[in-house]
Amino acid sequence: MSKILVLTEKPSVARDIAKVLGCTQNSSGCIEGPRYVVTWALGHLVTLADPDVYNMKYKTWNLEDLPMLPKKMELVVIKETSRQFGIVRSLLHRKDIDGLIIATDAGREGELVARWIIEKAGFQKPIRRLWISSQTDKAIKEGFQNLKPSKAYDNLYDSAQSRAEADWLIGLNVTRALTCKYNAQLSAGRVQTPTLAMIVARENEIRKFVPKDYWTVEATLKGFRALWQDKKTGQARLFDKSRADGIVSKVLGQTASVIEVSRDPKKELPPLAYDLTELQRDANNKYGYSAKKTLSLMQSLYERHKLVTYPRTDSRYITDDIVPTLTERLKAISIGPYMKPVQGLLKNPLNITKRLVDNSKVTDHHAIIPTEQYVDLSALNSDERHIYDLIVKRFIAVLGSTFEYEQTTVKIEASGELFTARGRMIKSPGWKSIYEGDMDDDDEEGFDENRRQSLPPVIKGSQEAILSVRAINGKTAPPKRFTEATLLSAMEHPGKYMDNKALREVIEGTSGLGTPATRADIIEKLFDTFYVERHGKEIVPTSKGIQLIDLVPPDLKSPELTAKWEQNLSSISKGQDDAHAFIAKMRKYAESLVGTVISSSHVYKHENVTREKCEQCGKYLLEVNGKRGKMLICPDRECGFRKNISQASNARCPECHKKMEIRGEGDDRSFYCSCGYREKLSVFKKRKSETVSKRDVHQFLRNQNADTPINSTLAEALAKLKNQK
Repeated sequence: MSKILVLTEKPSVARDIAKVLGCTQNSSGCIEGPRYVVTWALGHLVTLADPDVYNMKYKTWNLEDLPMLPKKMELVVIKETSRQFGIVRSLLHRKDIDGLIIATDAGREGELVARWIIEKAGFQKPIRRLWISSQTDKAIKEGFQNLKPSKAYDNLYDSAQSRAEADWLIGLNVTRALTCKYNAQLSAGRVQTPTLAMIVARENEIRKFVPKDYWTVEATLKGFRALWQDKKTGQARLFDKSRADGIVSKVLGQTASVIEVSRDPKKELPPLAYDLTELQRDANNKYGYSAKKTLSLMQSLYERHKLVTYPRTDSRYITDDIVPTLTERLKAISIGPYMKPVQGLLKNPLNITKRLVDNSKVTDHHAIIPTEQYVDLSALNSDERHIYDLIVKRFIAVLGSTFEYEQTTVKIEASGELFTARGRMIKSPGWKSIYEGDMDDDDEEGFDENRRQSLPPVIKGSQEAILSVRAINGKTAPPKRFTEATLLSAMEHPGKYMDNKALREVIEGTSGLGTPATRADIIEKLFDTFYVERHGKEIVPTSKGIQLIDLVPPDLKSPELTAKWEQNLSSISKGQDDAHAFIAKMRKYAESLVGTVISSSHVYKHENVTREKCEQCGKYLLEVNGKRGKMLICPDRECGFRKNISQASNARCPECHKKMEIRGEGDDRSFYCSCGYREKLSVFKKRKSETVSKRDVHQFLRNQNADTPINSTLAEALAKLKNQK
């Protein structure tokens, strides 16, 4: 009896689909049933070949060998996952397999994963496509009832392959040119470099910024406070202390006249549903999670727990066909802290508007919302619970009623000077009730503290005694450094960093710099290559990162390149543009960029050189701040030696209670605190064993040693193309 092969992207997804299709026989690399055989990739099993596959001379990096422009891009099997590729290939050529269903992630990259495997394996039989946005049994069943021919996604594949080949041509060539030219481990790409350029530009603004003193004048009256305002400009800040002091002297002890009282009804509509970037922003702001961690937690909620829809989406809307399922989704989340607000929603017809349902604003996937799956909150760890809580509350808020309040503004005049007081009275909490006050909005500068005060009854024309008045000194603040939350926003909307108005409009009409699925990896790449460091939540460029922006060709520093690419790739995915013409243009462009690097007169200088020599090649090592502490790295790309100096720990200093760092190796390790306290590892063990179990101590030490391997060949192979962006 003939069977159909189903190709998924990950083993966890394969198990879910196998269960729905009645496949119960576990074999090596697949799960088999009466009608279907379900197998999986491990991310990419096939990738674009390294340069040395085309010519052995490329094994050594030399400027004179650039640019590298293969006539035809070759595919190779990734060595570390070659066994699984062999299993998939043998299944594709099994005699009883008469067709294939692509069930990789429903998006541009997922299409590429499957098509490269199919091409490398030489599969020629009929192919259909499963396209679903959640991993529940119901969604899988409905997806298999609505399979589409793979040809419907040929243009999407062409755009995916064009993106990958263009990133190879630009990224690998420019990276080699920079590394060889300046004898340093440097890399550049169309997304990574403009993202770094924004961080560096912000740092330059901060360094050049000169703070100025300013003063505001605040008057206290019976029951409320009022802020001085300039009658002509409306500004509350004064940059002349003598004038501020003069106003204080002028109105102190005077009686003020109420010249205006206005009460304006205000409304705030419910927020839009989450896309991935908005969710990553909120998770960073509220919990300090990196974009990569949030995406990882989302994947777990999507694949393992089946509680949310497809995470890698750039849409904040749903389509008409999802509307009938909203009640069922609400019932599924009607537990614990969400029961009362959900029951409130279900009492009346749901608030369905164009702010939620808009087919024209949904491309591959709709917004992130809960599934119809029953929720067991105890099955989630604390991090998963945090992300799930954000999604559920946003879902409830989106369906909630309008937030209504009355904004009261009182203007008073004393000795010819104008003061303004503002207050707010909530009429209907609406959608904001789900957040219980933790989503306060910022008002215009100068009224932040006073706008929510409760104003007493005040009548126009009445007289109010000024009880006290003071001048409050402040300093103008420099622009804030990027956090991951604000950097994600800048990557999503980079138009303000561009001069070309037409291209600014283009990039604002696309996903911006990168996609929701790739931005987390791009940001992590900047940390991994030591172009930026984390200082708390702030992202600070290193000397290496700042210098790189001076060295790279100007084109690569602006989001305009990505705007042009996305314009082309979008046209290719719609069948409106030719992929071959796009790649031909990229080949010429790579040649031009390499020429720009080679002819540059810039100089690169390592500013973090130590006096310690590399154990392998003898070069002086560089000191850098890694993810978990300080480390020494060799500047020679071909050597790659790295050594930990110290790492952050969760152990608290017994004297000042700050977190300590660990230095040394093996049993010679010691804990060090910034206050000067030191403690040998052996002493730490003894001290801890007196208050906690040995198992807890060993678990703590294991966690400190659980560093991600510095060099993971498999990780590098799978991420190579993505990292060159």
